[in-house]
Amino acid sequence: MLRRNSFRLPRHPASVELARRRVHDHLADWGHSTDGPALTDAVLLVSELATNVVRHGPLLEPEFEVAVTALSDGSCLIEVSDESTTEPRLRPVTDWEEHGRGLHLVEDIAEAWGVWSRGRHGKTVWALVTAPG
Repeated sequence: MLRRNSFRLPRHPASVELARRRVHDHLADWGHSTDGPALTDAVLLVSELATNVVRHGPLLEPEFEVAVTALSDGSCLIEVSDESTTEPRLRPVTDWEEHGRGLHLVEDIAEAWGVWSRGRHGKTVWALVTAPG
């Protein structure tokens, strides 16, 4: 069975915690173990992707969208959309830098991740978390 939920949040730092909580609650309601690795990883990934939108998204954009999809095999797809057409890219970071590691976490944790263009309506950054198996 496939289950999906999407929601919009204000482009504000407090929305990152709300995105984490809502993704956690949806996945738990859909049967994912609250301490399972798929749910934990999905929450971490949505946190990183939402943080990127809040920090780097268009200044005039009041909201962004988050979607979580539970796939029949227990995997989760996380999507975060905004109006910017600029694609996020991994960049080298030194040990002493305080920022810039978010996409490296996404790269390490997600089975796959990427960017879907929405044309003049921006982009969606997605990450797939596989079920332990």
